[in-house]
Amino acid sequence: QVQLVESGGGSVQAGGSLSLSCAASGYTGSIYCMGWFRQAPGKKREGVAAIGRDGSTTYADSVKGRFTISKDNSMTTLYLRMNSLKPEDTAMYYCAADANRPNSYCWTTWADGIYGFWGQGTQVTVSS
Repeated sequence: QVQLVESGGGSVQAGGSLSLSCAASGYTGSIYCMGWFRQAPGKKREGVAAIGRDGSTTYADSVKGRFTISKDNSMTTLYLRMNSLKPEDTAMYYCAADANRPNSYCWTTWADGIYGFWGQGTQVTVSS
């Protein structure tokens, strides 16, 4: 099992920046991919960014060039730096991880939102 705890959400004006962190514990050695997802009220959950154990990354088109995902070497801490925030970025942000699959599954499991382990979420609110 893997436990995930997010921190760093809050409120900011449009154009501002926020950083999110996610601490992973438990059987973290089995993690091959971690990512951030978000869900706004009345909308479907969407993938924001993902990172593989080798450090390769992918981003949703809506956040490319504004958000940066990173991690520590041991896959125990995940980060999301969010710059140039827009009101449409307002959502609950979730850290998630998947384990016990080949590395090649990283992007498909992120795209399908089928990670095995999820945090409780942290709220990000961007005002105009």
